[in-house]
Amino acid sequence: MFLGIDLGTSSVKAVLVDSSQNIVAVASHPFTVQRPYEGWSEQEPSQWLEGTVKAVRRLMELAPAALSDVEAVGLSGQQHGAVFLDEKGRVLRPCMLWNDTRSEVECGLFEARFPGCRSVLGSMVMPSFTAPKVLWVARHEPEIFARTKHILLPKAWLRYALTGLMCEEMSDASGTAWLDIGKRNWSSEALEATGLKKKQMPELCEGSDRAGTLKAEYVALWGMKKAPIFAGGAGDNAAGAMGLGAINDGDAFVSLGTSGVLWMTSSQYHPYPEAAIHTFCHALPEKWHHMGVMLSAAASFKWWSGVSGAPETTLLAELPAEIRTPSSVLFAPYLSGERTPYNDGRVKGAFIGLSHNVTRADLTQAVLEGVAFSFRDALEAIRKTGDVPHAADVIGGGSRSLLWTQIMASVMNLPLYQIQNGDQGGAFGATRLARIALTGEDSKTVCKPPERINLISPHEELVQSYDDAYRRYRKLYPALSGFRSDD
Repeated sequence: MFLGIDLGTSSVKAVLVDSSQNIVAVASHPFTVQRPYEGWSEQEPSQWLEGTVKAVRRLMELAPAALSDVEAVGLSGQQHGAVFLDEKGRVLRPCMLWNDTRSEVECGLFEARFPGCRSVLGSMVMPSFTAPKVLWVARHEPEIFARTKHILLPKAWLRYALTGLMCEEMSDASGTAWLDIGKRNWSSEALEATGLKKKQMPELCEGSDRAGTLKAEYVALWGMKKAPIFAGGAGDNAAGAMGLGAINDGDAFVSLGTSGVLWMTSSQYHPYPEAAIHTFCHALPEKWHHMGVMLSAAASFKWWSGVSGAPETTLLAELPAEIRTPSSVLFAPYLSGERTPYNDGRVKGAFIGLSHNVTRADLTQAVLEGVAFSFRDALEAIRKTGDVPHAADVIGGGSRSLLWTQIMASVMNLPLYQIQNGDQGGAFGATRLARIALTGEDSKTVCKPPERINLISPHEELVQSYDDAYRRYRKLYPALSGFRSDD
């Protein structure tokens, strides 16, 4: 039996999976986020341990026999957070989360101190990353920085609390801006640019390596027969890829959730950081991935539903069963800024092309297409790395709409597959890493992809017209980037 723990931003999720990879029981516990100032986002790490204990105790109520047989634990988690510890391992301040954006100035300072860092780090340096957050603390809370003995990412801190081991695996470490992605080791230059030394970092491992053993107090608390080992685990997106079986060169998926992700697995390190593509380590040895990110994917449709006063189902029902031509209106889905390819957290969204003849259905279609165009941006950026996906699985809440998926396929000119039970989340992928760490099985044996249930091919008659619309869409960002509502 295997236990997966996914340390998210809003909750922790725990899942029990048996040797046939059937989910036996699932439990979760919510978290709160503190936002004392604009752009700040923090959590107390103590929440994570308390929430994990309660979630696993709930599994004990649901499936006590299964929990008692757990032999290995896998962790996945929110990336980029910074947990500051003193010489006794005590937390010095709340964790600055991935969506904390206060360190924009520090990004420029870091890159000035480490010229050429982007090719080493696989990405341009962004406020979401760990290093600029630490620089912010060094500049604004020097007394905290002076007392800092170790810095851990969220799931690494949870591992430390549960096992006593300070260790981090490659996929999560990739998001710190301290890892030499090609060499899969801490970069001395990157650490020096932040005022740190390697001894302040956790040891590194692969996601499928053994990395700690559960403390006796939790073995007893959770009614386990023996202390399970821990796998290195994975950052949330890499753990999701493990659950999807996206472990082979060229495997790709589109996550059409609240935010959006275009992922492609690669057997080589081919970064293209200028387009805000992340090229990071995968959770398995000698594997990497490219990842384009958009900040408001399905969130854009949810916003439009609220503004228009109509449920999403009603809005979709107003559209034709099959799109014949692009909307006359363009929508820029920059409601929370944008990541790929612009890395601009301040740009605003917009409708362009309004007239007296425009209907609500036209605007709905424009929203769906605008999100698809943003994914096309990410696809074009990934192509510049030299790696080209030829098809992709599609997951997330938006993937349940066949119409939206058809629009996505035609805009990207990329076949998309709807899949069976493909959105299991990071906890399920973490259990696969736990199994590999325990048994030494081949990852291809363990990480089978879910069943593909529907192929959505690009509509040939729409591909060219969407190409034309995409060229018009590409003109939006330069215009919108010059308009700042807070200037």
